[in-house]
Amino acid sequence: MANLNLQIPALKLNDGTSIPLIGYGTGTAWYKSDSGGGVDRKLIDATKTALKLGYYHLDGAEVYNTEAELGIAIQESKVPREKLFVTTKVITSIKDIPNAIDTSLKKLQLDYVDLYLIHSPFFASSDSDLQSAWAAMEKVKADGKARSIGVSNYLLPHLAATMKTATVTPSINQIEYHPYLQHGGPDGSLLSYMKEHNIANSAYAPLTAATKAKPGPLDELYADLAKKYYVSEGEIALRWCIDQDVVAITTSGKEERLSDYLRAMTFTLKPKEINEISRVGDKKHFRGFWKAKFDEDDRS
Repeated sequence: MANLNLQIPALKLNDGTSIPLIGYGTGTAWYKSDSGGGVDRKLIDATKTALKLGYYHLDGAEVYNTEAELGIAIQESKVPREKLFVTTKVITSIKDIPNAIDTSLKKLQLDYVDLYLIHSPFFASSDSDLQSAWAAMEKVKADGKARSIGVSNYLLPHLAATMKTATVTPSINQIEYHPYLQHGGPDGSLLSYMKEHNIANSAYAPLTAATKAKPGPLDELYADLAKKYYVSEGEIALRWCIDQDVVAITTSGKEERLSDYLRAMTFTLKPKEINEISRVGDKKHFRGFWKAKFDEDDRS
């Protein structure tokens, strides 16, 4: 286990909010199908461990049914509120965002979240649905219940529709992002559109090419870079995100693994190495989430 006292760097969003470039996720690995099943003490303790190690960016969502655990962990950890960056998301209650944010804040035992996201665009049957939901998000920000507001899993058409009537530009789009899913597509580049409008990229499943998408064309390059920098392939994957100003969301219930991930702060990849990972990664397509919404070869 790496015994490191390293600070995770931050990225300034388009509204001036600073977000740590690595977040501790409470999604896939911790998801609870039933919110009435009692609290998960393992998640509370794992979150407290993450906080102890310096993971002050906590990423949750109403649909994970883990907001109560986050709230308990925050209270028990006694980390000052101003040091924390708490994200949650709305989708189950998307038709009543004012009530959804109040419910989330009660579970989190907080007066506000640092980032509030629409979890996916697939609830919408029209552009006006997206636009109405975003107007409600703007009200959440105006009311001081979220410092920053953004979206998740939005593709270019969803962002473009939202931007037609937005008075506040989404600060971030949290998407599945890794070298095997870089979001080039027939409708143009999602990432180019986000860059043009100063919408930050946040990656969930950033370790995919080093984990569940193996074997793949990146195996040799990841191994060589890990050997060069004396880190794991997962830490190479995290650094590929960080060096592109992409916020990486990852998780583990193991203190040793979380500690080791911090080694990603001890080096930087050279521009040619970042580009080579991107180039080689583009040889394979792998999507781990929302597969039912996309054709098999759709890279958008």
